[in-house]
Amino acid sequence: MTASETAKTLAFSAAQAAADKKAFAFNLRDVTSKIALTDVFVIVSASNERQVHAVVDAVEERLIKEHDARPLRREGKGGEQWVLLDYNDIVVHVFHKEARDYFGLDGLWKDCPEIEFVDQADVERERRAEVAEGDGEDEE
Repeated sequence: MTASETAKTLAFSAAQAAADKKAFAFNLRDVTSKIALTDVFVIVSASNERQVHAVVDAVEERLIKEHDARPLRREGKGGEQWVLLDYNDIVVHVFHKEARDYFGLDGLWKDCPEIEFVDQADVERERRAEVAEGDGEDEE
């Protein structure tokens, strides 16, 4: 069994919302073969506690706006070192960098299939650069 298309769509939306707030070290894992409670873990890092909060807010806002999805559970609001958002089909983990290193969640799920995430803002920047480069060639 593999992650549902719904889960993958939610995971990509959550990851893109995090990327838009400058989160980094994206790790999306199809955990269907290991646990029955969810399909995909989205694990991201943020540089500081304020950024953790901003990433969490952005993920929640995007999933509500684009998918009418609200978390069933939100854990870790206190210190903003690690916040977990449970959407049933996906679970989003937003870590402060040091907390992520300490808890080692990535290592626990390393044998689950990775789902590749591509930041669409990077794709758009590359496309614009290619177009600009092409425009410069016309002038020669």
